[in-house]
Amino acid sequence: MRHNFGAGPCILPQEVFKQASQAVLDFKDGLSILEISHRTPEFEAVVEEAVKLVKELLNVPEGYSVLFLQGGASLQFAMVPMNLLNEGQTASYLETGVWANKAIKEVKNFGTANVVASSKDANFTYIPKDYSIPEDSTYFHFTSNNTIYGTELMTVPVTKVPVVCDMSSDILSRVIDVSQYDLIYAGSQKNIGPAGSTVVIIKDSILGKTTNKIPSMLDYKQHIDGGSMYNTPPVFAIYVAMLNLRWLKSKGGVAEIEKENIAKAKALYTEIDRNPLFKGTCAVEDRSRMNICFVMENPELEKPFLKFAEENGMEGIKGHRSVGGFRASVYNALPITSVHALVELMQEFAEKHQK
Repeated sequence: MRHNFGAGPCILPQEVFKQASQAVLDFKDGLSILEISHRTPEFEAVVEEAVKLVKELLNVPEGYSVLFLQGGASLQFAMVPMNLLNEGQTASYLETGVWANKAIKEVKNFGTANVVASSKDANFTYIPKDYSIPEDSTYFHFTSNNTIYGTELMTVPVTKVPVVCDMSSDILSRVIDVSQYDLIYAGSQKNIGPAGSTVVIIKDSILGKTTNKIPSMLDYKQHIDGGSMYNTPPVFAIYVAMLNLRWLKSKGGVAEIEKENIAKAKALYTEIDRNPLFKGTCAVEDRSRMNICFVMENPELEKPFLKFAEENGMEGIKGHRSVGGFRASVYNALPITSVHALVELMQEFAEKHQK
């Protein structure tokens, strides 16, 4: 049996694969989901249901729009300041890793980025605390979960300025209060669906305040007016996302999946802390539930353990090339049995190599 701990694109439920496979062969009257027009009533219903499910699962308040766009979270790094920031204005950013750093880089094309705090001094192994957000900031941006380093910010920093969050790798994994945010964006390829679409949840009232000349394809208002179909959308990616959102609802929604995610993370972190061969890489209070990063006390054992794990069905546990070690991503669709299987392998490996 294979256990998929890949960081993304990542594991999806088997029933979603089966339903999506059938739709590839026959979605409507013998036509594949890959060949139907996005203007058909059948696909318009798919987009409507996907948007409705996002709103229902996250309890999105009135006054917010939900979009399915393209370009990944990386395009949002530029779309956010382009739509919200005028030349001469400043946006504040929390620097907690590679993706936050990339977002900060894009701001400089439209205004000024003020880095209120950074954990770069310790290779992003903790979430900065005790920083202040200037009240004259146009908005404050942070990344809620840092996939490469295994840190996660569970609470929204207190501020009077609009809050923007890159929630790509922990959206739908835990209950959040959307009203605390003014804009949330997330690449789909973790807990939403396959790679190819990006979900944006945006408070309508924050738009229309810039004098920037925004290209139509990069204008949130254009996409809101077009119902996520200003141009041809990623049809298959949105369809599979809809199936996955249905699956999450059938599981009892976000509150129920959060309980499972807490149990999975606890089981693996407990073994990391107990097993003398392994150790965690980031501050305990900032540990991510989604991306569990660890190394070995003896670096010489890392290659043998990786080989042992892969031979026993563990996929995707090699750490990111910039930090090394191991990373077990435990997204929504990963069953806790896979976590238990990894824990058992860690114990077995320790028995063989402890002196």
